[in-house]
Amino acid sequence: MSAPLDAYAPALERARTHAFAWLASVAERPVGPSADADELARRFAAALPVEPTDPAAVVDELAALAAPGLMAMQSGRFFGWVIGGTLPAALGADWLVGAWDQNAGQRYSTPATAAAEEAAGGWLLDLLGLPAGSDVGFTTGATMANFVGLAAGRQDVLTRAGWDLDRDGLAGAPRVRVFVGEERHAVVDLVLRYLGLGAPVSVPVDGEGRILPGALAAALDAHPGPAIVCLQAGNIHSGAFDPMREAVDAAHARGAWVHVDGAFGLWAAVSPRWAAPLDGLDTADSWATDAHKTLNVPYDCGIAIVSRPAVVRAAFGVHTSYLMADDHGPGDPHEKVPELSRRARGVPVWAALRSLGRSGTVGLVEGLADAAAALARGMAAIPGAEVLNDVVFTQVCTSFGSDERTRRVTRRLIEDGTAWMSGSRWHDRDVLRISVSNWTTDAEDVRRSVDAVARAAALEA
Repeated sequence: MSAPLDAYAPALERARTHAFAWLASVAERPVGPSADADELARRFAAALPVEPTDPAAVVDELAALAAPGLMAMQSGRFFGWVIGGTLPAALGADWLVGAWDQNAGQRYSTPATAAAEEAAGGWLLDLLGLPAGSDVGFTTGATMANFVGLAAGRQDVLTRAGWDLDRDGLAGAPRVRVFVGEERHAVVDLVLRYLGLGAPVSVPVDGEGRILPGALAAALDAHPGPAIVCLQAGNIHSGAFDPMREAVDAAHARGAWVHVDGAFGLWAAVSPRWAAPLDGLDTADSWATDAHKTLNVPYDCGIAIVSRPAVVRAAFGVHTSYLMADDHGPGDPHEKVPELSRRARGVPVWAALRSLGRSGTVGLVEGLADAAAALARGMAAIPGAEVLNDVVFTQVCTSFGSDERTRRVTRRLIEDGTAWMSGSRWHDRDVLRISVSNWTTDAEDVRRSVDAVARAAALEA
């Protein structure tokens, strides 16, 4: 017998009240938290009660305990790391996913969520201009989406080299070398550790972090054998895109699998504005991105796309007597990701795209880039500030002279609370790094954020 509605209603009503109070506060609250993790850990770690506690009271207690430690990441003035906000339809869908509580690994047992994810996958391929018929899997984030693409590449190049990875493992296998630009995201190296492939071969890049196709070809020639090339759509500091067609052609001419890490920048492919820098993107073999970055879907939701379904299903498929396998058509969701059991995280993607439509998706991506350009113009007008990158997408890196002054300005800005921008280091210089990822960021957010940086810089003149 399922639990009666009365068992859920009080806690859900309290959660709804607290959720709406939080959302209402985001626009004007200080962006950063007011308490650190150590302080909050002491509060949360009270002795476990001996007796049960009313669920509604637990929700109230959770909201009160967490409040001082919450970062207003949905704020239009949050520009730290690369973290998007939450579209209304996606948030509503995410709540439904929690209530439905579907284990979304199989088409047979959860047809509704499987169908929604398949539809979302088809829309994504169309919007991004990627090959129809590619497999689309929904992972926890870009880390595991990159894991999927690179694992598929490992499977493919070893199979073509005559090695049975499933039977014999990696011990004694031909060396698989992975070639990456010098300014790839660190998550690529992390995934290669997960996959047992070791450190990659770093290839020189230009001043904006774009891989040099000639240098890539030379590196591949210098290291013959099974190879994977990992390109980048969206440098974490400059936002720049690797030259796709030239790099993919050089890799494919030498038998390499090509994967594209596009955690936030892959979304540029929805707009004709970036058609030239992304020319040839569709000729790669696999791609990774985050829906909770540029698309503004709730955590957690990465997207892994592989052009050859047979390869990714060979890498991740599980076949046992108790699973009702989908042997024909689109395949089971668990064959496309590293999880046999998972929540239906692709459903909010369906809701986000359904609410935006094609024009809304293009408008969202272009609007983020426009806000980044406006922020860059504002930064450049601050005395002593220098924008260091060509602002081609959603990233802006600013220096305030010396490294020490840049760090002090960053610290002042975060203490001010009006806007949040993260410090980083690029080209041997400390920078204030802006990542525009939130659908709510508007002209007023840009103005207030620039003013906050100007105040911080003036205090450190």
